[in-house]
Amino acid sequence: MSNEQGRIFRDAWIAGVTKHYPGEPKPGYVAPWEETPDWERESAAAVYEQVRAFVEFSEGNTSKLSREQKGRFVALCWIAQIYRHIPDPKPSYVADWDDLPAWQQETDADIFERIEGVS
Repeated sequence: MSNEQGRIFRDAWIAGVTKHYPGEPKPGYVAPWEETPDWERESAAAVYEQVRAFVEFSEGNTSKLSREQKGRFVALCWIAQIYRHIPDPKPSYVADWDDLPAWQQETDADIFERIEGVS
């Protein structure tokens, strides 16, 4: 897993939070890559790779997915990383798609589309 891939994910997250979050986001939501905890950096790179592989294996047909489907994929991959790194996470860290706030759903879809657009 590369730092570059993790940075692309993190940059897409920050852009999405900045665009969709109502009001002022928590500082941790928009912290730069250098201030992101190691486990989050590793998780960002892992989810990037999962999305990238999904796009490649579908032979580009992910473009036919809805934004919701794309966002759900990112959210589910992220939840798996949470369980990998946090033995007993808070319920909000592993909330199902329907329980996520709209800003987070939109941000997850943006992340997928950003990764999908990488050549």
